[in-house]
Amino acid sequence: MDVTTARERLEDMLAELDRSIGVLQGDPVAVREHSAADAGSDLTDADRAQAMLTVATSQRRAVVEAIKRLEQGVYGRCVDCAKPVPEGRLEARPEAARCVQCQGKRERRR
Repeated sequence: MDVTTARERLEDMLAELDRSIGVLQGDPVAVREHSAADAGSDLTDADRAQAMLTVATSQRRAVVEAIKRLEQGVYGRCVDCAKPVPEGRLEARPEAARCVQCQGKRERRR
């Protein structure tokens, strides 16, 4: 993927994540009369919103880091081994920081 296309995709992703995070940070539960059943549902909705916010924030961080790698001229190189990240991986995940092998190693350590 060329640098211009990568930058456009990453900036689009960043804008979309910022919009999503803004929505998720709002009150996830509308103000209404509460019954016991509503209270349980509200908690579930709040938990779901918090989980989505955590994922979106983590992905936003990865996108920002990818933009920094673009600016530093190292985008498309694995941050661990410095080998090229496969084109298909960057097409699917423009924010990918690692080659498939290094990402697999990282995930197995978790």
